[in-house]
Amino acid sequence: MLPCIELETNPNPTAAVIWLHGLGADGNDFVPIIPELNLAGCPGIRFVFPSAPSMPVTVNGGYVMPAWYDIIGRNLMDQEDAAGIQKSAAAIVQLIEKEAERGIAYDKIVLAGFSQGCAMALHIGLRFPHRLAGIIALSGYLPLAMTANIEKHAANAKTPIFMAHGTYDPVVALDRAQASHALLEQMGFQVDWNEYPMEHSVNHEELVDISRFLHEVLATK
Repeated sequence: MLPCIELETNPNPTAAVIWLHGLGADGNDFVPIIPELNLAGCPGIRFVFPSAPSMPVTVNGGYVMPAWYDIIGRNLMDQEDAAGIQKSAAAIVQLIEKEAERGIAYDKIVLAGFSQGCAMALHIGLRFPHRLAGIIALSGYLPLAMTANIEKHAANAKTPIFMAHGTYDPVVALDRAQASHALLEQMGFQVDWNEYPMEHSVNHEELVDISRFLHEVLATK
């Protein structure tokens, strides 16, 4: 099981958000944003922040760092590390199943991720065989796009996706994210697309929009 940091907004939470960090970061990366999300009125949420294993990353000269998968070229789409993506996906699915075993309904679980974590959230969320509450995809892209349409699962065909990107992002180019957004819509997914005047980061306006999305997808029905 991946090492995780867990925070609960209330005792006995009935919802969960599994938040995946970007390349070179760890589970601590997004912990500080929780107080900024203004979750008053939401059901109790357990935030789960896993840390990726460390591995050599080709694009960074083979330097060993926390990564969900190897990145071979700057293009991001050339020679994708399918085996690495699938291995991390299996480990992250274990975390989803753990929340289900703790009594959280699948449709009250949100997958969130930033950069590489965004790629993993989209990869898993489209293929997961139980309906999830939503997917939050920040500053990233859809990996293994050629197989996504074949491997997508009907259970999440209507799962809302919040997708956001900085217009000045020098790490994952805006047009790469826009292409992923367009492909997701062509595949029939409901995507709430947002752009912000920032680089490869998160800003206050984006956090306000993420808060709104969480209120919407986790609202008591």
